[in-house]
Amino acid sequence: QVELVESGGGLVQTGGSLRLSCVASGRTGSYYAMNWFRQAPGKEREWVAGITRRGGTNYIDSVKGRFTISRDNAKNTVYLQMNSLKPEDTAVYYCAAGSVVGPYDNVMDNWGKGTLVTVSS
Repeated sequence: QVELVESGGGLVQTGGSLRLSCVASGRTGSYYAMNWFRQAPGKEREWVAGITRRGGTNYIDSVKGRFTISRDNAKNTVYLQMNSLKPEDTAVYYCAAGSVVGPYDNVMDNWGKGTLVTVSS
């Protein structure tokens, strides 16, 4: 079993920055691909970014150039650096581990409980 715990959310103004972290514990392995999803109030969950076990990255179009996903396998940690934040980025952000990168939430093996990001006008 693997436990994922997110941290780093909070309240920021438009244009500000946050860095989210997701730490994995338990029976961890570097074979996992890691993904970030988010769910805004009243909306469906959407995929945001993903990183393969060897460091390849992909992003949803709306965050390209603003968000950066990275990982430190020695620390069993994945990060999401978020710059130039907008009110529409407000959501609960979840990390998920699986065998693929992309909007495939139905095949993810493990999920964190989320961290709230609120961007004010």
